[in-house]
Amino acid sequence: MERLQRLLGSGAGLGGGAPPQTDGPAIDNAETVYISSLALLKMLKHGRAGVPMEVMGLMLGEFVDEFTIHVFDVFAMPQSGTGVSVEAVDDVFQTKMMDMLRQTGRDQMVVGWYHSHPGFGCWLSSVDVNTQQSFEQLNKRAVAVVIDPIQSVKGKVVIDAFRTIDTTTLMMGQEPRQSTSNVGHLNKPSIQALIHGLNRHYYSLNIDYHKTSYETNMLLNLHKKNWQSGLKLVDYNHKECENLTNVEEMVKISKLYNQRVLEEKEL
Repeated sequence: MERLQRLLGSGAGLGGGAPPQTDGPAIDNAETVYISSLALLKMLKHGRAGVPMEVMGLMLGEFVDEFTIHVFDVFAMPQSGTGVSVEAVDDVFQTKMMDMLRQTGRDQMVVGWYHSHPGFGCWLSSVDVNTQQSFEQLNKRAVAVVIDPIQSVKGKVVIDAFRTIDTTTLMMGQEPRQSTSNVGHLNKPSIQALIHGLNRHYYSLNIDYHKTSYETNMLLNLHKKNWQSGLKLVDYNHKECENLTNVEEMVKISKLYNQRVLEEKEL
């Protein structure tokens, strides 16, 4: 086996090409994707509006260094999908949108794409992996973000970032870059993600959120009530119907949750 790897690494049997470079960028679990508050709110709002269909969009940001990716803004794409996959990227719409954003001072580059999985967790299907590979052909460090607007509740956002694993690195004699950080292993992967190829066809990246002082004040005042709210009278008939609807919805969601727990136990 070692002799075969040496032959493949030296280019024998592959047309006698030059030996591959071993100091290039490789998988590193310490890499972190920093998402701004504006981008996160836009992704949640877009994903929530598209339920029960999948929606997708592109992320704008910059690659700071080999361990840091900043996502400043996102914009939606006119594609939708089923529970399996989303459609391909519209290049014409992307070009027009980038030109209009550049006129407003948003001159960042595309660092990846995002799409929603409404209700069934964060993982990549086979079609999503192919879409991510097409992005990585343009930029090897492109990121695929998956967000679940259904499971995301107040104080906890169900989101994850992925990048595909190049299966030819081992056959070409290349070794992944060593990492002394355990940041990428802090979040325990879900069973669904492991079934659908996590750590085999793609790996997860750590996600953190970047907030400035102005963004923090904006988020704190987003749902803040003013003094006029206490003077408004509530229509109790409407409130009674609203409470009844909320209780029925909670019962429905509880039954679905119990059903999913039983399905996970059977796996």
